[in-house]
Amino acid sequence: MDRHDPRSPRQDGYSPPGVGQAATVAPGILWVRMPLPFALNHVNIWLLEDDAGWTVVDTGIGSNRTREYWEQVFASSLGGKPVIRVVATHFHPDHVGLASWLVERWDAEFCSSLTEWLLGRALSLENPESMVRTGLAFYRRAGLDDASLAVLAERGNAYARGVESLPPVLRRLRDGDGITIGGNEWRVMTGGGHSPEHVCLYSASAGILIAGDQILPRISPNVSVWPAEPEADPLRDFLAALERFRAVPDDTLILPSHDTPFRGLHARLDGLAAHHRERLSETLDACATPRSVAEVTRIMFRRELDAHQLVFAVGEALAHLNHLLHRGLLTRTADANGVLLFRKAADQAAG
Repeated sequence: MDRHDPRSPRQDGYSPPGVGQAATVAPGILWVRMPLPFALNHVNIWLLEDDAGWTVVDTGIGSNRTREYWEQVFASSLGGKPVIRVVATHFHPDHVGLASWLVERWDAEFCSSLTEWLLGRALSLENPESMVRTGLAFYRRAGLDDASLAVLAERGNAYARGVESLPPVLRRLRDGDGITIGGNEWRVMTGGGHSPEHVCLYSASAGILIAGDQILPRISPNVSVWPAEPEADPLRDFLAALERFRAVPDDTLILPSHDTPFRGLHARLDGLAAHHRERLSETLDACATPRSVAEVTRIMFRRELDAHQLVFAVGEALAHLNHLLHRGLLTRTADANGVLLFRKAADQAAG
């Protein structure tokens, strides 16, 4: 996730529930918060009540600790009703880590977009040696030093440690699909950039958008290029998604996957777009002389980064570089060691 944005919306009146507990945020909607073992130390999970049972939106990371907290929620907050549906907003471990366990535990239906489901299944089954080999080639081209590469090599298949598996059967969610829960119609809105086909749920009758990681109140969701798709332009997808969400009324209550619920959607969309415009300008200026991805990463992220944060920071830097490259504002070459170098295009430099 990116740095805090000073143009954050107000988040009045919402206190997070304790771990293993649930709090009501709207009629028929519970808020559960699960811990995470990294700097972004929590994920929000939303439970929607229906006559037949509960729909769970996202799951937390796969761990015995998270399972124990879920059992506390089951015992104290479900009113004797079962979980009948599990919705995954996207394939990241903090959102699908316990999807298979929840589906099997309750014989529940699993719902997600096809792209997110396929990516999660593929990554959870990826051979660790192959993943390390592909990753090291990618980060070497980015210009990381040997010490950083050695640390990253030790990660193996980090995804599979947080996601043992994904359910083998899927109810596919497409943009525009509807799900009726608790008397409200929830429309699927797909985002992009943070993940390729991120599912959000919007109910006009409830006045609520379950936004996942697509729209966060105080930080920008990470928008990264990853080793499997080095030429990608996820920032284009993210900025286009921001514009699509302007169709949602400004006073809608936003339920994000991190931090607390908020209102003021359109100002937040403006803030996120402005943040990335600033980052693009900063990146373009930095490339007045040839720069590696690693050099741009150090300019964009000046704090000390652990191994987990480093892969996100490098991916974020490359997302901005690729976006400028695809727009013709940068050129790209490679040095004698194969390290990619980005430089402001000649007409931009002249200007």
